Order: sequence, then C-alpha cells, then structure tokens
Amino acid sequence: MDGILNINKPAGKTSYTIVALVKRLTGEKRVGHAGTLDPLATGVLPVCLGQATRLVEYLVDTTKTYLAEIELGVSTDSYDMEGAVTQRCDASAVSLEQLEKTLHAFRGVITQIPPMFSAVKHQGKPLYELARAGIAVERKSRTAKIFSLEIKDWKNPLLTIEVTCGKGTYIRSLANDLGQALGCGATLKHLERSRCGIFDINESVTADHFIDACQGGYWESLLYPMDSILSRWETVIVGEEKAQAIRNGALISLAENKSLKAGINYCRAYTWDGSLLGILHFDSEKKQWQPEKVFS
Repeated sequence: MDGILNINKPAGKTSYTIVALVKRLTGEKRVGHAGTLDPLATGVLPVCLGQATRLVEYLVDTTKTYLAEIELGVSTDSYDMEGAVTQRCDASAVSLEQLEKTLHAFRGVITQIPPMFSAVKHQGKPLYELARAGIAVERKSRTAKIFSLEIKDWKNPLLTIEVTCGKGTYIRSLANDLGQALGCGATLKHLERSRCGIFDINESVTADHFIDACQGGYWESLLYPMDSILSRWETVIVGEEKAQAIRNGALISLAENKSLKAGINYCRAYTWDGSLLGILHFDSEKKQWQPEKVFS
C-alpha cells in the first residue's frame, strides 16, 4: 500500500512510536515519517507507507508552520520544559513593543546552534545521548530560514508565536535565543506543528481515529496519494518506449513535450494509464532528463 497519512501526533509520544503503531496495525513493513517531532510536541506528522517512503526527502524539504508557546524568565538545558532549569529571571518588565522589536532580528535567514538534546550527530553519536550522559560539546552553528514570525498571544511571561520556516529550524533554539536577546532567558513550553508542506492540522487524523479506522477496515481511505506532495512540479506523460527507458534508468529527451517550462530542474513522469512512473532530473550538460526515482 503506497500513500501518506496525515497524523496529528499526541504529546508524550515519539515520532517513532507513531511509525511503529502504523506498521503494527497496517502490516506494511515500509513505513517512515517526514520530520521528527519532539515527544512533548503535537501536530502534523506525515507518515509515508510503501513506495511513498522514497519521497520522505521531498517532504522534509518543504516549509513547516509551528505554533509555539514560550515562557520568558526560565532557561533549561534542553531549551524546553523537559530539561533541567538552569536559570530563573524576572521577565515582568518585558513589553509587547520590546518583543516586536526583538523578534524582527529572527526573521529571514538566521543562524542557530542546535540544542544538546537533538538528533544531530557528534563523532557518530547523537547529541542527546551525550547530553543524557552529562557531556556537553561544542556545536557548529547552522543557517535556518524564517519566512514569517508573528505574535499570536502575549500574557507575560507567556508568549505564543506562529513560525513558518524552512527545514532544519529548531524552534527550541529560537525560544532560547529569543530569551538571550531579551536578557531574561526563555524556554519552549509547548509546540504544535500546524502545517508540513501540503498537510494541514485541520485535515489530520488523531492516533485514536487511525486506530478506529484500522479496526473498522477503512484506514486506506485516510491515505493521500504519494504524488500529492509533488503537485507543484510539472507533469509529463510518456509512451511505453520512454517508460521502459525510465525504468532502466536511461537518459531521455522530452524536447517534444511543449508543456514543460524552460528552466525547471525536476518533473514527474506518468504512464498513459495515470500511474506515477518516476521523478526526473534535468541534466543541463547533456540536455536530457535523468530518472532520479523510479516506481513500480
């Protein structure tokens, strides 16, 4: 079974726990999620099944939107409420005007240092393993892109912001860095991912709903077609000769296809019966299209 589930992950569950649940209830061995959510976080977790697992990388690359509740005046070693408190400060003097001014610096391309409690690896080991052992190591800063950052609620010391960002953005680091910039410290109190690519929280299904659907025998109706996440890409339909060439991984020409816009690097290819055949990448040197992923 090939497709994608839009699961609303509950708090207290790991992303892997949801994947294991889907595997157990559907019997599908090839299951993976796109974009890890921390155990305390809730919201959209796309879960790919079957051949859709080969499209995870394209989901990870999409923009994501988060609703984050941040508590000012508290700092923790994990940058969220799961960690040990390292500092407490009085944040009562922080004003809405000060918040707006400070947040401006976090829009656009920013640099972040991944938190110690993260899956980033240091000499082959995830940072969170080192953190649990009480070991802190120097981490390299990374760039992240914040497309929008807006205040949704402010009742000192609790601030709620909505963040739309690119891949690799740590909202926990954003909360910590904001606290540092304000001079009072801050930590992430709650996080909800409201959107991941085309998947919206208003169209998601809870884990309980998914369990009920499996027991009722209609869980397959909850699946999105695996090519739904590629809808922004151009489409070509090929005949059997070129379809076979794509299956063999051979370069092909699509010069006769007038619907393809000049300058695009990727397109999706279909057979005449409407089946997704593959993802093609344009080789600018050879002026032909190279199959990047082929589906049976």
